Amino acid sequence: MIYALAAIGALTIAVLLWRAFGPEQVGVSARRAPVAPDDDPDFLRKLSEEQRRKDEES
Repeated sequence: MIYALAAIGALTIAVLLWRAFGPEQVGVSARRAPVAPDDDPDFLRKLSEEQRRKDEES
């Protein structure tokens, strides 16, 4: 019984260490954090182009 509990404990510790220090999952590292509109270069470029068009029309 003691050996079974020791094996389960060792396995549990091994799994926890693997999850903490093992290789990162591809899906987790591939996600981009959301970018606020005022920090997004594409949004700012589009906003600038729209403003330029409005100025040219007026």
